[in-house]
Amino acid sequence: QVQLVESGGGLVQPGGSLRLSCAASGSIFKINAVGWYRQAPGKQRELVARIPSGGSTVYADSVKGRFTISRDNAKNTVYLQMNSLKPEDTAVYYCNAHIQQSMMELSFVYWGQGTQVIVSS
Repeated sequence: QVQLVESGGGLVQPGGSLRLSCAASGSIFKINAVGWYRQAPGKQRELVARIPSGGSTVYADSVKGRFTISRDNAKNTVYLQMNSLKPEDTAVYYCNAHIQQSMMELSFVYWGQGTQVIVSS
């Protein structure tokens, strides 16, 4: 079994910062692509940032220059540093990871349970 657990959400004033963490645990051979998505009330889930297996990191235009995604492979953890937060960043943030449980298996996509971020004065 594999589990992704997010943390770090909360209430922050406009212009503030938060750092989200997503820790993967369980039977893990390799973590390939990882990413953060968000879903605001009444809207579809959207990509925020993604680190692919190969190639460059991808960011949504709305967060470029403000958010930074990173990963610590030794800790099986991915982070999202969010600076200069705006009210429109308010959403539930979900992490996503493509994980192989053994060398002989394909990657499967796992999702965390989500962490709420509220940007408000």
